[in-house]
Amino acid sequence: MPYAVDPSLNRRKLRLELRRARDKMGMTQRQVADDLEWSLSKLIRIETASVSMSVTDLRAMLQLYGIDDPGLVAELEEAARGSKGTSWWTEFNDVLSAQYTQYLGYESAASSIHSYHPIIIPGHLQTQDYALALLEPRVDEARARRVVDLRMARQERIFETAPVPETSFILDEAALRRQIGSPAVMRNQLEQLVVMGQRPDVTIQVLPFSAGAHYSTLGSFVVLGFKDDTDLLYLEHATGSLTSGNDLDLLARYQECFETISSVALRGEAAVELIERVKEEFSTR
Repeated sequence: MPYAVDPSLNRRKLRLELRRARDKMGMTQRQVADDLEWSLSKLIRIETASVSMSVTDLRAMLQLYGIDDPGLVAELEEAARGSKGTSWWTEFNDVLSAQYTQYLGYESAASSIHSYHPIIIPGHLQTQDYALALLEPRVDEARARRVVDLRMARQERIFETAPVPETSFILDEAALRRQIGSPAVMRNQLEQLVVMGQRPDVTIQVLPFSAGAHYSTLGSFVVLGFKDDTDLLYLEHATGSLTSGNDLDLLARYQECFETISSVALRGEAAVELIERVKEEFSTR
């Protein structure tokens, strides 16, 4: 299903091009703000893609940076016009934290999503019933349903909107066996994994108990890949979420972790066989 380009993607395009141009000029943010007679905070918000941008402001920056290529100018002006408006997740602001909102903007632009989950099925792959059963012990029913609606809308955006990113999920066997909701909920969830794993753009691996000790982490994480930017690491904690795109050493450790776990995790038919076996075990409960 096609969608109009989300405003956050246009803001991100402007951020990348304008930051690249400023770096090429060797100018600091303070110097640019002073030359344009802007507040420093205005420039920072533009360079972090947190606000829309007018064509007039864009032209002022392009003139300062000496950008006059007609094709690029037209492309950026179109992005500026498209930077206004609300993103698809705006209707869920009542259940979104500021950090997670920022993450969704990055995820919408990612060309690849690599994720490891040691305890539960990740939100990218959850069924409605599984997601609801997972949330109900922690939040009231009304809020839980809002969060579930957000997750379903997010799945549709990722898997049904072209271009679909390349996605790779590694699940620990514990995530398959941990009963969330009724046995019927678990059977449907595990069947969902089998179905999703048949898609050409989705890879689902399972790290079996038999793998023993392995290079792992204390929690789940996601590494977003971009064709025009550095990768971004998203960490999930019991007390909230954290995004980190500047600590390259930390990013490298998690990238190495993912590759190492992937090398010992089951894939293809072997992963499907384990999922199907666990699904059958839920049939006897």
